[in-house]
Amino acid sequence: MISQLNLLPCEIRLCLEKILLQCIIQSRTLSGADAINALRPFYFAVHPDFFGQHPKEREVNENSLKRLNGYLENLQKPGFRSFKPTQLTFYVREREPNSSNVQESFSTSGFRAVSFTLHTRDLLSTVLDILNSCSLSTEHVQSLNVNSQPHKEAKSTLNRPIKWDKTYYSFTGFKDPEEDLEQAQRVETTLTSWLDDNEASAVKKLKKSLPLRKELERLKSELSHQLQLSDIRWQRSWGIAHRCSQLHSLGRLVQQRPEVVKNVKGRTVVFTDRSGMSAAGHIMLGTMDVHHHWTKIFERLPNYYKLQKRLLFLEDRISQLLGGIQVIYIEELQPLLTLEEYYETLDSFCNKLLDSRLRFHPHSLRGLQMILESDRYTPSLHEFGHFTIPTVCDPATLQWFIVAKAQEARENLKRKEEMMITEKELIGTSTEKFSLDRLYKEPSVSSAQMIDCCKRLLEESLPYLQGMHLCISHFYSVLQDGDLCIPWNWKS
Repeated sequence: MISQLNLLPCEIRLCLEKILLQCIIQSRTLSGADAINALRPFYFAVHPDFFGQHPKEREVNENSLKRLNGYLENLQKPGFRSFKPTQLTFYVREREPNSSNVQESFSTSGFRAVSFTLHTRDLLSTVLDILNSCSLSTEHVQSLNVNSQPHKEAKSTLNRPIKWDKTYYSFTGFKDPEEDLEQAQRVETTLTSWLDDNEASAVKKLKKSLPLRKELERLKSELSHQLQLSDIRWQRSWGIAHRCSQLHSLGRLVQQRPEVVKNVKGRTVVFTDRSGMSAAGHIMLGTMDVHHHWTKIFERLPNYYKLQKRLLFLEDRISQLLGGIQVIYIEELQPLLTLEEYYETLDSFCNKLLDSRLRFHPHSLRGLQMILESDRYTPSLHEFGHFTIPTVCDPATLQWFIVAKAQEARENLKRKEEMMITEKELIGTSTEKFSLDRLYKEPSVSSAQMIDCCKRLLEESLPYLQGMHLCISHFYSVLQDGDLCIPWNWKS
């Protein structure tokens, strides 16, 4: 066909090529609404609302969805041609542990991490890439009416790639799309190239956010002093303006009802998705709740403190039954539970131990630590030295596992202390070398990953970072207030 076109006069040939290209483009057209429908299984598997008890994974998915939505929006802009490969990481919920492999993944966490890079130039290819990368079915996409052409038929006929003679692009001056795509696939984002492209945008956003940052610090300091709080925190990475708004709300409540906040001395207030008291004993204020709900929480604090004492008694009782091992709750690693939920978990587990009549030598496991989780099925030993024990674990299996892994757990705990010291030192050294205003990491980044990242950063010369806020994450991004996010395993 191409050879026949070459025999035609130039103007006719160009006209026919234009028509053919238009047919190819139309055969691959997918509307924005169709794309959303086609991605429903994906959204269901990664939507942050389903990760309420896993704050680390929720935050990763929230940030990745923002970047994915931006990519999809650009694809739908008329005439938009500047596409950069976009690397995304999602935690995907497992639906059912059907196979043995899935069973292993489901039993340990209930989700798996998936990373992929998008470099497609149309919605249909992008949708298929996303679904395939997450091992989700694409059958429903094939049945979509894409300009009255099923995807399989389009792929076998008009949708097959046509490679035009290279002289056509040389003669007309048009860009060869295949060449652009191949180049984009070959080029891997490096730290310096990404900073080159995004420094100006980050600096602009950071300067714009500086007044709000100062206001946030002022509000936080004043409320902490007025209420004698230990700290004020946020569970999610809301923007500075959003955080200021939440503190203004709390300040108004304190002015209007000072008597209801008399029992908060020494406590930590956490702004999160729901109100109550957390398993760690922090006062949770739901950001979607009104003052009436917050007032009720403050009024219930005396009852919460009584329940907390009973909870501490349960932890001590479990410790006695298991040879002196300490029961702890780690906010950064465990699901966000209310005090009531955690008490029920401990109570059920304690009764199970009493019924089983396990025998541990008194104090034989003193110095070791364990956490309880209700969404696991097999016990495990964390790299930081604590045991992760499922509430449904068979008592005999539990006893054998703890005794067998006790020495390794002690070694891991010692290594954790050394790692924490090293991490803190490297963060300080990196902050000083690059004159950073702040260097921090996302909860999903481990200490080992942070240490590796900082060590490699210190070998680089990065003048772009002076005065910036740098977040070590799993992907590249500029946050709305100018914070720079870079993956811990960045490429040089």
